Amino acid sequence: MSYSNHSSALSFILVGIPGLEDAQFWIAFPFCTMYFVAVLGNITLLLVIKADERLHLPMFYFLSMLAAIDLVLTTSTMPKILSIFWFHSHEIHFESCVTQMFFIHSFSIMESGVLLSMAFDRYLAICKPLCYSAILTGPTIAKMGLAAAVRGIAIVAPVTCVVTSLSFCGSRVIHHSYCEHLSVVKLACGDTRLNNIYGITFATIVVGSDSILITVSYMLVLREVTGLSSREAYLKSFSTCGSHITVILLFYTPGLFSIYSQLWGQSIPTHLHILMADLYLLVPPMLNPLIYGIRTKLIRERVLSLLLTPARG
Repeated sequence: MSYSNHSSALSFILVGIPGLEDAQFWIAFPFCTMYFVAVLGNITLLLVIKADERLHLPMFYFLSMLAAIDLVLTTSTMPKILSIFWFHSHEIHFESCVTQMFFIHSFSIMESGVLLSMAFDRYLAICKPLCYSAILTGPTIAKMGLAAAVRGIAIVAPVTCVVTSLSFCGSRVIHHSYCEHLSVVKLACGDTRLNNIYGITFATIVVGSDSILITVSYMLVLREVTGLSSREAYLKSFSTCGSHITVILLFYTPGLFSIYSQLWGQSIPTHLHILMADLYLLVPPMLNPLIYGIRTKLIRERVLSLLLTPARG
């Protein structure tokens, strides 16, 4: 498919999914459905946690942070992706592109930080229950959330500023569905090795350190759980941890695939790489509220009560 080259010098052309341009109209329908479920599920989760005082606990505060981050991640990308697929609105202005890039990468790092905080929450709840309330106070939870936000912004802001200073003198066609850092930098003139090294280094450090700490936390939790004498306590603890581990795998697996396949996955079909990158920002936000809603009794009861109350009236 060819793209017109008459657009502004301060804009890019987003291809969508290279190689699947003819199928994008139909691909947009499941994407739109998943986006709708993600927005509805996360907003419902936030409202339920706010409305029910029984849910005003550390784990649910972290879950609220996760839901808010997921809303930003999906909303910063999906409306533009759907406009590309349905209305062939491929052009994106440079400022919008950089803004989208900043939100995608900074909030992805924030989500990693919140997942780490949730792993720490489970470790304290199961391995150090007597210290749980004393350690995870309201101010402490707020500081942990703020730290996750500051870290995401502090890491992504410098590379975003560098991108704004780059010159783009050649092709302005981004072979992606959204403005991902490496895809944008590829179009710049001159030496961009510093950008590539910075992006990959910090992605590896953040994902590597967070995933290692999360793994250690859950290994300690599982060791503690296997030593429980009560079968009911064992199943409850294992079920809770299983939900967290599922969410973590859903977040990290496609994210790592997207990052490293772009650099060293030349044998991987481009459309598969872009599809994974799109689903990385769509599937976890869609499934997170469903997983926690189904697995958490208090949330499940509250949602059912809200759904059944109007019917009874």
